[in-house]
Amino acid sequence: MTIMALAPASARMASVADDGLVCLELEDGSAYQGYSFGAHKSIAGELVFQTGMVGYPESLTDPSYRGQILVITFPLAGNYGVPSRETMDDLLGDLPAHFESSQIHIAGLVTASYCGDDFSHFLAASSLGAWLKEQGVPAIYGVDTRALTKKIRQKGSMLGKMRLQTQALPSGPTPNGLVPDALSSTSLEHFAEVDWVNPNEQNLVAKVSIKAPKLYKPPPSVATRRNPAGRTIRVLCVDVGMKYNQLRCFLKRGVEVLVCPWDHDLAKEAGDQYDGLFISNGPGDPAVLDVTVKNIQAAMEKNKTPVFGICLGHQLLARASGAKTTKMKFGNRGHNIPCTSVITGKCHITSQNHGFAVDASSLPTGWKELFVNANDGSNEGIMHVDKPYFSVQFHPESTPGPRDTEFLFDVFIDTIANCAENPALLRRPVSFPGGTVEENERLHPRVSVKKVLVLGSGGLSIGQAGEFDYSGSQAIKALKEEGIHTILINPNIATIQTSKGLADKVYFLPVNAEFVRKVIHYERPDAIYVTFGGQTALQVGIELKDEFEGLGVKVLGTPIDTIITTEDRELFARSMESIGEKCAKSASANNIDEAMEVVKGIGFPVIVRAAYALGGLGSGFANNEAELMELCNKAFAASPQVLVERSMKGWKEIEYEVVRDAQDNCITVCNMENFDPLGIHTGDSIVVAPSQTLSDEDYNMLRTTAVNVIRHLGVVGECNIQYALNPFSREYCIIEVNARLSRSSALASKATGYPLAFIAAKLGLGIPLKEVSNSVTKVTCACFEPSLDYVVVKMPRWDLKKFTRVSTQLGSSMKSVGEVMSIGRSFEEAIQKAIRAIDFHNLGFGETKALMSIDDELQTPSDQRLFAIANAMHEGYSVDKIWEMTKIDKWFLRKLESLIDFAKDVSKYTTKDIVKSPGVMLQAKRLGFCDRQLAKFWDSNEIAVRRMRLDAGIKPFVKQIDTVAAEFPAFTNYLYLTYNAAEHDIDFVDHGVMVLGSGVYRIGSSVEFDWCSVRAIRTLRKTGFKTIMVNYNPETVSTDYDEADKLYFENINLETVLDIYQLEAASGVLGAMGGQTPNNIALPLHRAGVKMLGTSPEMIDMAENRYKFSRMLDLIEVDQPTWKELTSFEEAREFCNNVSYPVLVRPSYVLSGAAMNTVYSEKDLVNYLTQAAEVSREHPVVISKYIENAKEIEMDAVAKDGVVVCHFISEHVENAGVHSGDATLILPPQDLEATTIERIEEATRKIGAALNVTGPFNIQFIAKDNDIKVIECNVRASRSFPFVSKVMGVDLVEMATKAIMGQPFQEYPPTTLAPDAVGVKVPQFSFSRLSGADPVLGVEMASTGEVACFGVDKYEAYLKALLSTGFKIPKSNVLLSIGSFKDKKEMLPSVQKLQRIGYKLFATAGTADYLQEHGVQVQFLEVLGRDEDMNSEFSLTQHLAKNTIDLYINLPSNNKYRRPASYMSKGYQTRRMAVDYQIPLVTNVKNAKILIEAIARHVYLDVSKRDFQITEEPAVPEQVLAAVKTPEMKATTPSISQATDRPRRPGTRDGAGAAGLSSPIRGMGAVDDFSLAQPSSIKASVLQLLSQPSVFTKAHVLSVKQYTRADLHLLFTVAQEMRLGVQREGVLNLLRGKVLCTLFYEPSTRTSASFDAAMQRLGGRTIAISTLSSSVQKGETLQDTLRTLACYGDAIVLRHPQEDSVKIAEKYSDVPVINGGNGSMEHPTQAFLDLFTIREELGTVQGLTITFLGDLLHGRTVHSLVYLLRHYQVQVQLVAPKGLALPAGVREQLVSAGQLLRETETLTPEIIGRSDVLYCTRVQKERFESAERYEEVKDSYRVDNAALKYAKSSMVVMHPLPRNEEVAEEVDFDQRAAYFRQMRYGLYCRMALLALVMTSTAH
Repeated sequence: MTIMALAPASARMASVADDGLVCLELEDGSAYQGYSFGAHKSIAGELVFQTGMVGYPESLTDPSYRGQILVITFPLAGNYGVPSRETMDDLLGDLPAHFESSQIHIAGLVTASYCGDDFSHFLAASSLGAWLKEQGVPAIYGVDTRALTKKIRQKGSMLGKMRLQTQALPSGPTPNGLVPDALSSTSLEHFAEVDWVNPNEQNLVAKVSIKAPKLYKPPPSVATRRNPAGRTIRVLCVDVGMKYNQLRCFLKRGVEVLVCPWDHDLAKEAGDQYDGLFISNGPGDPAVLDVTVKNIQAAMEKNKTPVFGICLGHQLLARASGAKTTKMKFGNRGHNIPCTSVITGKCHITSQNHGFAVDASSLPTGWKELFVNANDGSNEGIMHVDKPYFSVQFHPESTPGPRDTEFLFDVFIDTIANCAENPALLRRPVSFPGGTVEENERLHPRVSVKKVLVLGSGGLSIGQAGEFDYSGSQAIKALKEEGIHTILINPNIATIQTSKGLADKVYFLPVNAEFVRKVIHYERPDAIYVTFGGQTALQVGIELKDEFEGLGVKVLGTPIDTIITTEDRELFARSMESIGEKCAKSASANNIDEAMEVVKGIGFPVIVRAAYALGGLGSGFANNEAELMELCNKAFAASPQVLVERSMKGWKEIEYEVVRDAQDNCITVCNMENFDPLGIHTGDSIVVAPSQTLSDEDYNMLRTTAVNVIRHLGVVGECNIQYALNPFSREYCIIEVNARLSRSSALASKATGYPLAFIAAKLGLGIPLKEVSNSVTKVTCACFEPSLDYVVVKMPRWDLKKFTRVSTQLGSSMKSVGEVMSIGRSFEEAIQKAIRAIDFHNLGFGETKALMSIDDELQTPSDQRLFAIANAMHEGYSVDKIWEMTKIDKWFLRKLESLIDFAKDVSKYTTKDIVKSPGVMLQAKRLGFCDRQLAKFWDSNEIAVRRMRLDAGIKPFVKQIDTVAAEFPAFTNYLYLTYNAAEHDIDFVDHGVMVLGSGVYRIGSSVEFDWCSVRAIRTLRKTGFKTIMVNYNPETVSTDYDEADKLYFENINLETVLDIYQLEAASGVLGAMGGQTPNNIALPLHRAGVKMLGTSPEMIDMAENRYKFSRMLDLIEVDQPTWKELTSFEEAREFCNNVSYPVLVRPSYVLSGAAMNTVYSEKDLVNYLTQAAEVSREHPVVISKYIENAKEIEMDAVAKDGVVVCHFISEHVENAGVHSGDATLILPPQDLEATTIERIEEATRKIGAALNVTGPFNIQFIAKDNDIKVIECNVRASRSFPFVSKVMGVDLVEMATKAIMGQPFQEYPPTTLAPDAVGVKVPQFSFSRLSGADPVLGVEMASTGEVACFGVDKYEAYLKALLSTGFKIPKSNVLLSIGSFKDKKEMLPSVQKLQRIGYKLFATAGTADYLQEHGVQVQFLEVLGRDEDMNSEFSLTQHLAKNTIDLYINLPSNNKYRRPASYMSKGYQTRRMAVDYQIPLVTNVKNAKILIEAIARHVYLDVSKRDFQITEEPAVPEQVLAAVKTPEMKATTPSISQATDRPRRPGTRDGAGAAGLSSPIRGMGAVDDFSLAQPSSIKASVLQLLSQPSVFTKAHVLSVKQYTRADLHLLFTVAQEMRLGVQREGVLNLLRGKVLCTLFYEPSTRTSASFDAAMQRLGGRTIAISTLSSSVQKGETLQDTLRTLACYGDAIVLRHPQEDSVKIAEKYSDVPVINGGNGSMEHPTQAFLDLFTIREELGTVQGLTITFLGDLLHGRTVHSLVYLLRHYQVQVQLVAPKGLALPAGVREQLVSAGQLLRETETLTPEIIGRSDVLYCTRVQKERFESAERYEEVKDSYRVDNAALKYAKSSMVVMHPLPRNEEVAEEVDFDQRAAYFRQMRYGLYCRMALLALVMTSTAH
């Protein structure tokens, strides 16, 4: 059979010249095409792979690779170019400095991608390709190297050929006219022939060995080692393929080396000519080299010198001893191979490259194993038992790779020197440093503990977020695995670690010294971990360090002293100096004068940091003394000491994650390179892992330093080290070491798949690394360094627009609130994914509308920087210019530039071109462009591009992350999608349930939703479902690979979710648990045919569209605040006066400042609407009545099929008006009246039923004087779910998940909260991080996290929770500044209380006067001007700056209408000062009152049983696990038994549900169907509507002119109910027993079919009368036909070509006639359904612009619709060809109503841009007198994707159908195409019409 070569698997790089293709053919018959980038020739050799991530210049010149085709598993090659071949080595004289030999030895090179001339490194002299060509070595990129590695891993090393392309590949249309598939294979005849070659059969050594002996001497600068005779010690080196670094290692240790050929006689000169024998590495099979083996045997028999062998040398020594060697299956080639010393028990990470091994079982007596491979147990070294002979399989000289075993050269040289001194030692074995296994075990025993206390990190804040939930959860899992009882202290109730099933006991208490001490007394644990709770936990450890021993608690992991050393900048610098490492030049200062003094020795620019501060708090850059002064003032408020340090802005920032165990085994797990240079906090930087621009020497220099530093510090567990590296030299500085789990370690865990926190927890127990297994491969140990075969990009997410006055500049203090991580097989793919993950509005890297000056943005970075770079490139800035301004490495910039260039090129195509050449699309996908981006380039839409892509066979591949670059089989389910591949790593047989995670943490959507996702997944797994998790946030527990059956680390957007859903053939998607991110795509997914589990997405839309929701509330009679959408200032003013101020204004278009605002007077309204927002038809504002002093109440509930099955109510402390995310919650509520609660419960039941909710939902109510109103309803899990679930002990998510999946559960289960306990949730703010932000609460959310505590009453719980956020209870001085009189009055009793309990009070002017009038003693303070402020005793700012105030209560008044942003009020200045000086600040009157009350009650904060929860999870019954569900589970409708078994609450469903559920469509079978029960799903309220007489009852429906707006409202209300009913029941028996006759004199499919369907769904029957073969043909008149039919049916639908047919019907028919179209006059039922469609799609008809397009003269649907539109404020645009304009009468009506906006004959972009609805009509042939006339106008318009480019994203395209060419088919896939949905709305609308017309009134 002919072998077909697979097409290239990755994008062709624009930076690489097109050199044609090469085909790689393997001996097993497989073949791969790739792009050539080396020499133009064909070769053959043995194919091997190497998993190292750096070091290609070294590897390529390693003689051991002679004859081999090398596959590099790391996908990016050539990033740092190739250094100069001319530079000579200082030690080696005439040999090159940067290589391992003077030529390339490999036969050929294979990589996945290659960067061409875009390399970047200060030493690079040329590109990799240029060097390969120079040396005549072929190379290809574009091969799926992971697939190749897996093949070699399974089949062993195999022979391969690289065949150069000789003839052009076939392209263009293939014979049968099909387009060639973009992924098609090609036969091998297009490539050159070449014979197979097996290099192992040759004597390769002879080819690479030196030809004559040559002596190398150490240079004069090196001190020499001498033997007793006084000459320099000489080593004889047998060169069997020696690497130059072995020479360097000897020479720099001061010995001479005589290099001799492979067949040199060794015995002759032993002891006389040389003092030690060294056998180098080399290529090929050792069995070929008998000569060498004999020579070694002779030398050993002489026993004159020590012997040391490496690699091939080791195998030769073994053979010389009499042992055997064997060929390994695929050899070990990489830089991360763990070898355990048999002598010391230590595990070393080694660099290896060989395909043969010594068979340890064949070692003769007198020899023993020295090193063993910790992964596969193979031999890695041997030694003689009583002679100084030893050898190792690995490369202690490294290059490339880690330098951990270079000490073996010292061992060898010391042995030589000692033997020369004392020849008796030649009969003794070599001695190795590091003790023996027994000694080491004895020195570092396992820690035996039974009960461990773990400290969590408290509430999420900037700089300390979800990563600690992840690391803490991992640690607890590890401890449980070891059988240890765990206790956790963490008040963050939203996290997974505080859930059941993890720690054995959770204390919801502040993580501070006082409470930790109390818990230790209460619990008596044996040990404590302080490294899993961020800085918060470390501080506690440092504070209690001297008490732990007395308390009997052992600190596990890193010792506290080490932590203190790393935290105290000065101690750290001294410690580093002691081992010769350099930190940045710095000095500490304890006051401002010292700071000013030390800066003289350092020089500006400097960076100032506060000691002991997290995330760079209180730090910044100073360029001069004034800036330094200002920074020091702030820093001293945060800390007693500041550090002034030289700034190295512009250097590269590199991080390593390092792990060390108690036995001193040390590895680096991941290194990361910051995209942004030093100067931006790493938390605010884009980070790329692994590093992309470091060479092997850079990488291992920093790696070695990291290992030395960690060993010196004595860290046990995990730590992170950050460097600054000068890009133009190898100068580096250590910036800091975090001796704890950090944000970077969470990122590293997710980036590599190596669970750092889990391992660190084990190591803290004294377990050595080599005994912990790698949970991903299950066969290797954890003592290894992961090798990646992908690129990871982390990108921060800022939410700075949520704050007023915040500075958006990025610097040394972290501001981001969350981060995303993305994975790709190329940097382009990964970074584009990351950009999209940050915010769903982003499409990728490309020109972006942004409000910024490019130059400013590039020089002083802000959160918009990446977009500024894109815009700069788009405008033609060169990479060099951007580099000058940003100092971002040119490698990154060139990669980004190639994306901009590609986008420019690809925009020139149209979709038609792409269909012909799908290769362009494939290239785009491989560069990471998403369908939405491509749709924008090609004027198309996302779904249409998707269909083109799938038609061309372009789909993503699924790859695993397995920590070992495919070297070993992995059991991992940790997956990502890529287009740069040729095969999937997994199969898709699970058909699991997809759970969509929460995405990036941001303000408003944080760890709570991660909790919900994880609880949902655990519930699904426990009930036997397979699960698929999709999320892209590295800080979360949900992205931990052992949580779900499969984890896709991927974006949550329409394209990706559909890709995964279709690949996995998933059984459904659960989106209700991930917050707003999944909700946003629920409707598009549903429309794309995805099975959305739980509440229908259409119902979610009903709750989220304010018009629909508002109408629904009116219908079910639930109250809401009055609101209106207004389009002009006049309307706004009028509305506000009607409802009375204050009002809440939400603009749809914001110019500056926060979006929503409360407005208190007309003057405020004027200011707000002129300064901050625009109000117009295009940008309406929504104004609602703001109810003052109302309580806000939160309702969290779960429903099943619309019936509420569990709910909890919590109350807010603050009044309504503070965002619910920033509010303090109390549960169970303490101050709500029974009536209020009843009303809330009733409203919840009504809303749950109206939305037909299945699953979780949350409603916010406001209550005032027992009147309740609904503010909003979220049909998903909400922020308060974890709080409510944990406080009450009922897991709402578990229950909701079971309800959604149709699993049994208990309704309203018993709660576990003790009767005397209250839970209070308090928000955690991060204002101290956000310089300039005003710390007041308002309608926009500002908190970044939350904490909750329990107490006997709300006061105790509130105080504990407040302490958990870092609040300090005031000791003596309280400052008051109260704005409004109302607040002063409300606060008075509390202030009097403060005075009574002995606080000293200070107050600002107005407040002081008021308080003194009421007999309260206060000291008056004021904000003075700059000059007089310095030392006045009345100065408020001085009191704040000197920290004399312990609590500042600042209640701003409400008339804060928008002052210009530059204006700084005194109140704002002092609030901001309080934050900057870390003075507790309260800005809300209700908070102030509850706080003072709590303080006054002297709450005794003791630890009691209220504070903890025991978290045992009930065991899973065996049979549940056994019964794995089938994919066809019924998620939406419960089976009959479930519907009947479960007791229904009275008043729902009338018990008729059971019978109803069995037959999906009733009324189809025999007549006895009519006897079914009473209609079940229709609400009583609607039955009542139907039974009341209306304009429709028993009446004709002939013309739209007979109806008012109220009639339409009635019709639409019933239609909506019909929709719900059909969703629940399929068939509603409202018209059972009724018959409808349909009579059509003109052809009709749609109208007749939809009436037929509507009638059947209502339980009735239809009789269709065929007019073609009926009495009509015999001449019967219309009136006779109608009168006859009236005898048979209860109503008639009539369509007739004559316009007066309706008059006849009205006159003669005894039963209602519905007009189905009379000539070109009217079509009323179509107009109804069109209006209903507009209303359902856009929420409302009011205020829209509607464009009618096409034949408006004959379009009867248009005439009817225009008439109905008179009831609404709309504007109409008319576009019609000449002669087909709207009839005069109809047009006149538009004019008189003032609705006609414009009339034209052409459809312009401007018209499309203004339209909310584009209503197209068909130009109907049958309406024209002549065919010619028809031909003239038939193709006047075509609405296609190109036209829709100008349309609003929210507009809809409608068409009454059937269509010809007016609407192009490509538009069908646009979300805006509503015409098929229009048909479905038509069904519900016609059902409503029939029900209203035919239902008999008053049952």
